[in-house]
Amino acid sequence: MKNLLLLLLICCVIIGCRKTDSANIIPVSQQKNTTIDSLRLIIQQAIVKKGKFEWSSLSPSLLWSAIQQSNGVVSVGYQIASNPLHENQLAAIDVNTREWLAAKQLLVSKLLLLEQELDPTISLDAILPWGETVLPVFTIVLKNPRSLVYLLQSLWVRYVEPMEYDQQLYSVADQRASGCTSNLPTRGLVPGVHYGVVTPNAKASWNYPAHGILDAWRYVSGKGIKVFLIDTGIGYGQASLGVNFNQGFSGARTLEKLVTLPRQRFLGIINVGPVETPEDRCGHGTAMAGVLAAPRGTNGNMVGIAYNSNLITCRAAADVFIDEAREVKGVSDAFTMAAQRADVKVISMSMGRITVSSQIRDAIQYAHAKGKMIFCAAGTSFSFTSNWAGVIFPATLPEVQAVTGVKQFTNFEACTQCHSGPEVDFVVEMERAGDATHPLTVADRGNEPSTIGGSSVATASMAAMTALVWSRFPYYSRDQILTLLERYSTYYPQRDPRWGWGKFQPVLAVD
Repeated sequence: MKNLLLLLLICCVIIGCRKTDSANIIPVSQQKNTTIDSLRLIIQQAIVKKGKFEWSSLSPSLLWSAIQQSNGVVSVGYQIASNPLHENQLAAIDVNTREWLAAKQLLVSKLLLLEQELDPTISLDAILPWGETVLPVFTIVLKNPRSLVYLLQSLWVRYVEPMEYDQQLYSVADQRASGCTSNLPTRGLVPGVHYGVVTPNAKASWNYPAHGILDAWRYVSGKGIKVFLIDTGIGYGQASLGVNFNQGFSGARTLEKLVTLPRQRFLGIINVGPVETPEDRCGHGTAMAGVLAAPRGTNGNMVGIAYNSNLITCRAAADVFIDEAREVKGVSDAFTMAAQRADVKVISMSMGRITVSSQIRDAIQYAHAKGKMIFCAAGTSFSFTSNWAGVIFPATLPEVQAVTGVKQFTNFEACTQCHSGPEVDFVVEMERAGDATHPLTVADRGNEPSTIGGSSVATASMAAMTALVWSRFPYYSRDQILTLLERYSTYYPQRDPRWGWGKFQPVLAVD
């Protein structure tokens, strides 16, 4: 009986026809490419009107144009046609079982045959860059428009999305920035103004009192809670996030440095670049790690909010804009890796993108189903997104707690270039009145602090405050902890339409 079912599965996949009117499928090979500007306008209008852009909203011809401008690299989510997959089932399926492997293999085999129509010498390895053992998705490089028509007609396919089109959405100047800085020490910081000194000899950022963090430290320090930071890695030159991670009042805790970012490709060939390492070459990940968990030490450096928590840093992207196919893969792998770690309570990611990536959404839904508390940045504007973009993906997802930054002494005003909107759940004070100084963090090296702004630092700060609370109630579930976060924030019991629950006070939750 099982063999018969498998044979029927094979036949259905090979035939691969969804019962749709083929006349509605435009022969994309005959269509003139839509310009980048036209697609950009479509994406912008969708976000302004609906708050997000889904690739499934495009016609086949427009989708093919986007795929061509995405170097042909697409993400394909698949399912068993006889049992369509729902998002709440992602954590329960095993894609390594016989039925799931057969579905994937037969889809891939059909696509190889279609791609060989254009290049008979092409191999599977050339079009299938990475493996996947957790989620029902695969990455493939398509050059034949008939491949897209096949996928759109197939009952076995959940989505087909270009993975690199977001690179077309912002300027060369924005590409150079992409949230990366030299992360050098900030000169001119004044004690008693920009920081306070706490025992044994650490600098507490100016914004900590606004959230009652110093008062909360009388009860909690994040001890025993493990935070998984998805970002650009961690700088090897910063000793406070290395050999000196345990010092002063920070002790007996662990630091892990991981990498999920695949190798860079050259000349269109995937996986031929040097193997990636956990080392931060951007500066952003190091800064986020400092805000989260820099030690309360003796060396005069700044102290992170959850200074006794355990920390896992994962280099999942080269910069904070998730616009490369390998970054989509790196981020989704990071979420599934964190999800499978029973010791991880909190996931923090201060990165995002303009368009929805269903592959990343799958990974986040998988992690959420595993009970993880997930924080993502609401967004910090590039020139392209200023004045019209609201909360960016994936902070728009209901499984995510979206965080943005606000200015000091306001009720509330978004920090310069910080995004806000109805999806925001919490805000963090992170831009000083008067001189617009941002919160302290560790520099790439040495013991003189740097500063970091945007919704990025707000997100890392909120994740760290959550670690403080969870260390007070280590046996609480995610939903129980979330109830505390909401209850001891500004607007409880009513959400504000722009600022969510508002500003959280951890001392009230742990006192």
